[in-house]
Amino acid sequence: MDGPVMVIAGPGSGKTRVLTYRIAHLLNNGIPPWQILALTFTNKSAKEMKERIEKIVGSGANRVWAGTFHSIFARILRVEAHRIGYPNDFTIYDTDDSKSVIKEIIKTLKLDPKVYNVGAIRARISSAKSNLITPKAYVVNEDLMTSDKMNRRPMTHLIYEKYTHKCLKAGAMDFDDLLLQMFKLLYQNPDEIRLKYQRQFQYLMVDEFQDTNFLQYEILKLLCVYEGSPQNICIVGDDAQSIYSFRGATIENILMFEQDFPRLKTYKLEQNYRSTDHIVAAANEVINYNKNQIQKKIWTENIGGHKIKVIKAVTETDEGKRIADTIVEQKNRFGLANRQIAILYRTNSQSRVFEECFRRSNIAYRIYGGMSFYSRKEIKDLIAYLRLTINPKDNEALKRVINFPRRGIGKTTIDNLIALSNDNDMSIMEVLTQVDFNARSKKSIGAFMQIIQKCAYKTKELNAYDAALFIARTSGLIAHLKADTTIEGMNKLENVNSLLDGIKDFVEDDTLEEGEDATVQDRSIAGYLQNISLMTDADQDDGEQDTVTLMSVHAAKGLEYKSVFVVGLEENLFPSYMSMSSPEQIDEERRLFYVAITRAEAHLTLSYANSRYQYGQMRFNDASRFLEEVPESSIDAISSIKRNAGGFSDGGSTSGLGTPKLLGNFKKISRAPKSLAIDPKDFKPSPSDAIKEGMKILHMKFGEGIVQSIDDRSVATIVFDQLSDNSEKRIMLQFAKLQILD
Repeated sequence: MDGPVMVIAGPGSGKTRVLTYRIAHLLNNGIPPWQILALTFTNKSAKEMKERIEKIVGSGANRVWAGTFHSIFARILRVEAHRIGYPNDFTIYDTDDSKSVIKEIIKTLKLDPKVYNVGAIRARISSAKSNLITPKAYVVNEDLMTSDKMNRRPMTHLIYEKYTHKCLKAGAMDFDDLLLQMFKLLYQNPDEIRLKYQRQFQYLMVDEFQDTNFLQYEILKLLCVYEGSPQNICIVGDDAQSIYSFRGATIENILMFEQDFPRLKTYKLEQNYRSTDHIVAAANEVINYNKNQIQKKIWTENIGGHKIKVIKAVTETDEGKRIADTIVEQKNRFGLANRQIAILYRTNSQSRVFEECFRRSNIAYRIYGGMSFYSRKEIKDLIAYLRLTINPKDNEALKRVINFPRRGIGKTTIDNLIALSNDNDMSIMEVLTQVDFNARSKKSIGAFMQIIQKCAYKTKELNAYDAALFIARTSGLIAHLKADTTIEGMNKLENVNSLLDGIKDFVEDDTLEEGEDATVQDRSIAGYLQNISLMTDADQDDGEQDTVTLMSVHAAKGLEYKSVFVVGLEENLFPSYMSMSSPEQIDEERRLFYVAITRAEAHLTLSYANSRYQYGQMRFNDASRFLEEVPESSIDAISSIKRNAGGFSDGGSTSGLGTPKLLGNFKKISRAPKSLAIDPKDFKPSPSDAIKEGMKILHMKFGEGIVQSIDDRSVATIVFDQLSDNSEKRIMLQFAKLQILD
């Protein structure tokens, strides 16, 4: 019961139960509840813990100090803050409050707001606080100062200093201050305050310890490491599930814990109650590739489960379609409900393809921990610009973008424009052309109208992708998003690039689905907007709760599903291209993959695409190195994936890659074609009118084929060698890019 304890809890091992019963055991042995401090990372976890303890020991659980790091420390600071210069009734600033203060400082210092992006500066300050770097320490830190100079932000230290001063003067703390000021309180008052809380909290417990940052661990050590301390600290976590370094989490906290507590007793929860044998075997094999870890061997009694399926797709759209078909098959063959199925991806922008395919297949879905791709602000902003360039009378689109990015058109001016539009039964754009504004407004509005007119002109002469790219750049949206170098800002830019890639795919898609009319295949912006109109119609909530879940792997931690699809398993996507320069980051990407596959209870499907649009270019991708690490003995219906000098390739088996057998009369899923190795630089499309029946041609997506027939609408029926099951494609020659081979 006494002394330092570390519980290494593998996935699906019941770690919450361990924490609950330890606290219940302490209470049953006479430990006063107020002497127990249990720290979690979510309020939900703390509440669940208290409810479970109460069921075991009764109402005494209510007096246990259980909560998140931030909530517990805020509670203490409400009593003690006056000792470090803050009022006890201090204000807690949220993200918007912090950004507003920083924005004001940047303006006062007359710094360029495009260079000193508010989001990037706030992230820099947050990182400094999490690493116990005060403004005074920041300015003498050579690495930080050099980095700021390289990023053309040498005044970051001054902004940090002034931000700290303003918060103190305002009697306010931001979320990072709740940790930093707690440390300061304990560190600066060792004989009174620190001793008080050391005596009070005789037993410390920390859930998800692998997710703690440097500052959180330092506070814990102040509370339980002192002369004569029994060091009654119990941590529960799993180094193999440490995936939040981008938030400041430090895996070394759990890896080096024994060095700080030599009397440590370590217990390992290695039985997985969640997943079947093949999934557990794959998880063990994959994580063993990480050298820096606490060794453990996860096992399960769930023997005889389904083997892991691998889907190799031609393109990202093909990946989405095949997964949609596989979901239908699993629901019919195994009786799964939508709610028992999850799609896990590395980046949120990947949801677009699956949303489109699921809507077409009538599969109900929801975006977990986020919003629908087409509901995200940055996506709505760009689509509003697209709408406005083809329809200047679209008032809603105009109101959305007239002052975004900011161009000095204030709310009062916009309100007056709306009033004039309503009073005179005119569109706002028509009002803009007829009203005489003051000099400042006239300049800003004139600049906006020039942007729209220039974009409208380009829209008429360019295809949808080229026009959209021009609009995204000319409007200032791309530059605005690039200026925000935070994780959030980078995700927004990635989402916009994903939308542009979707438009590129729309333009390049020369195939026709059954029953489609070639006359409606308009590759303009108007055609694209019409194509997605049903996908952007206000995401109606009809109360349907039985939905497939789409989410990032980071958001999936702690959850479980009967069937899990881990998608986009390609080099530079998963693992991310941002991790390639560091072995430590590759290790974290592998831990992220480990978390992904261990969310599955019974069915696990891994998928990747030979090619996908990225930044408007068709990229041909290698399969993720993580696929090679999955043991072949646990994989069903896949040719072995071997690594050679040129990357990953099929091992030569003739079995289909991840091709599930379907029941009844369901549409058969086509096998993926062989890997295409066509260099876009070598591909030379022939004139469409030169394509004749019987010719051998080459297509960028589908490889070599023979033209079987051409109808009177210039739609060619082509049989491709690469496609074994569904080899016929109907392609519009007007938009096709085909190279004649003979």
